[in-house]
Amino acid sequence: MIKENLSSYFLEAIKKNFDLPAISDYGGKTLSYKEVGEALQKFHITFKKTGIKKGDKIALIGKNSANWGVAYLAVVTYGAVIVPILPDFLVKDVHYIVNHSESKVLFAASSIWSKLDVEQMPDLKYVFGVEELMPLYSRIEHLDEVIHSLNGWLKEKFPKGLTAEHYDFPLINNSDLAEISYTSGTTGFSKGVMLLHNSLAANIRFAQNHMPLLPGDKIVSFLPLAHAYGLAFEFLFPFSLGCHITFLTKTPTPAIITKAFQEIRPRLILSVPLVIEKIYKKRILPVIRKAPLKYLLKTPGVNKLLYKKVLTSVSEGFGGNFTEVVVGGAALSEEIESFFKKIGFPITVGYGMTECGPLISYVSPKEAKLGSCGKAVDSLEVRIDSEDPQHKVGEILMKGENVMVGYYKNKEATDLAIDKDGWLHSGDLGIIDNEGFIFIKGRSKSMILGPSGQNIYPEEIEALINNRACVAESLVVQRDERIVALIYPDEEVVKSMNMTQKELEEKLELYRKELNGHFPSYMAVTRMVIHAEPFEKTPKQSIKRFLYQ
Repeated sequence: MIKENLSSYFLEAIKKNFDLPAISDYGGKTLSYKEVGEALQKFHITFKKTGIKKGDKIALIGKNSANWGVAYLAVVTYGAVIVPILPDFLVKDVHYIVNHSESKVLFAASSIWSKLDVEQMPDLKYVFGVEELMPLYSRIEHLDEVIHSLNGWLKEKFPKGLTAEHYDFPLINNSDLAEISYTSGTTGFSKGVMLLHNSLAANIRFAQNHMPLLPGDKIVSFLPLAHAYGLAFEFLFPFSLGCHITFLTKTPTPAIITKAFQEIRPRLILSVPLVIEKIYKKRILPVIRKAPLKYLLKTPGVNKLLYKKVLTSVSEGFGGNFTEVVVGGAALSEEIESFFKKIGFPITVGYGMTECGPLISYVSPKEAKLGSCGKAVDSLEVRIDSEDPQHKVGEILMKGENVMVGYYKNKEATDLAIDKDGWLHSGDLGIIDNEGFIFIKGRSKSMILGPSGQNIYPEEIEALINNRACVAESLVVQRDERIVALIYPDEEVVKSMNMTQKELEEKLELYRKELNGHFPSYMAVTRMVIHAEPFEKTPKQSIKRFLYQ
């Protein structure tokens, strides 16, 4: 266990930044650290008066919002176990998670609650709405009485008033369970990842020591809070420092995200490759591929001035006030990463998984190596399961403070994931160079075996295909022992070029021939097949490959 305590991080943040803005809804209300602190105290009283004990499970479902953040912090600082549920899960999956986790309380957005059947969740004592943080349903008679008495009980607890000097709550031990995270994965319905307070504290400690944020800095949160990446680095870490976090309460399209960046001008930006790739394809490529800019960029001396101009333009799109952009959740195209580095854009790629709460590796943009996802964080050991880890691909294994304690009520899956020596088997394949940089080569579960036993990583092929103008997204699969690329076309581009179906097919065939020149023959794509609709994805925007095999 590390010495830094998770609940202490939040307590100190409230005390030190009492009158500063803490969390806001984009275009809506703002809560100060004092107001967040008061809300936590009221929920602690409510839980205690209604028989909720430390260690009891409390589920939370809804889109990102200030109230979502309040509910999360209230549960964790009380010592109960939070069960965040992604808002796009199906009703039957929500029922399953609430029941499997044995949740006694549910916080739910009203639009989601209206679709649920409380009779199918018999363990629930009561339900709070996320929008107003008020009861929606109760199986206990005195809940309303508790709510009406809260101000009186709060005065009893803090007779001198709620001040930074007197604000306090009991700290929870780092060895206690903090969260059970049921995340949808690319291999099907997922298990409940059990994360201790220690795992979340280790992630916050690393971020505080290595990521450039200060109290009062602004953050835009648009990644799903029920997913480990967005939760840790767009909410818990900046909150622990006293930052002002604005939650995008709408579906985060690139247009909405860009608008929010320009209005709020955040100091640190976290993203997934999908957003970065869309900005690159829609805003940058059309400009740099036009003559004469295309030729001037190849001219030494001139290109430096042009790169600087492009850098200024791209940076303004992200608000122009950030120190770095951290990309995680999936691989970033090497072509795009290379371009950003060439113009001096401060971008870095990290690596994580829910089972590590989530961070595994990271370095700053100044240290970053092209194609790498950084070095192992200081709270983890990372190794490659290979006789030659620098040159021969093997499974990435990790052990240390961040690692989960297992999958909830699933010993068999836990034993498959964590071996007898305590190494977590990630299912990801990679190498580590002599400086400790990790290079991910793909998922072991998505790897395709070539005709003579060669390992083919479809992500490498897809990264090149996805940069082509007419392609929105692609999925490389094996059909009849041949490599086939399923293509969902970029409808906007196809429409702007007035392309017929036949012309699109001809264009894709040109792409295919060009693509095959980049890879050895055993990786050759034999066909490109048009896929009529977007591929189904997980919340972190990874395609659910198992549906298309």
